[in-house]
Amino acid sequence: MSIEAKLAELGLELPAAAAPVAAYVPYVEHGGMLYISGQLPFDNGQVVTGRLGVNVDIAGGYDAARRCALMLLAQIGNALDGDFSRVEKVVKLGCFVNSAPHFTDQAKVANGASELFEMLFGDAGRHARAAVGVAVLPLGAAVEIDAILAVRPA
Repeated sequence: MSIEAKLAELGLELPAAAAPVAAYVPYVEHGGMLYISGQLPFDNGQVVTGRLGVNVDIAGGYDAARRCALMLLAQIGNALDGDFSRVEKVVKLGCFVNSAPHFTDQAKVANGASELFEMLFGDAGRHARAAVGVAVLPLGAAVEIDAILAVRPA
């Protein structure tokens, strides 16, 4: 089953890939690896903002991380000309959570992305991960996630 069909089964839709907001490229493919720049969570074209432990709860953070994963998928699709079968392995996700100093559930927030990748790619979607709290993110985003994938040649 295609990634798009799996997303539809989950009631999700692949968004259009976001343009970079600064001086970087959205992805780099090199040596069988695909590096995806940090992606922000979007809802109806707007960045999901806020701080975990202040005005965003764990469920809201989980949803924001899932939205970041959808943006990662959009970038992966662009990088691989829509051929998700080239994804050999999701190697690592880096999840940055806009967190209050007392908030310590970054891992629960990051699960929003991790669980989606596993649902979509199966065992190839299981990955190493970092989930860290940060004081602020670009555009006030609640979460930002980057990714490293192993990919097959075109």
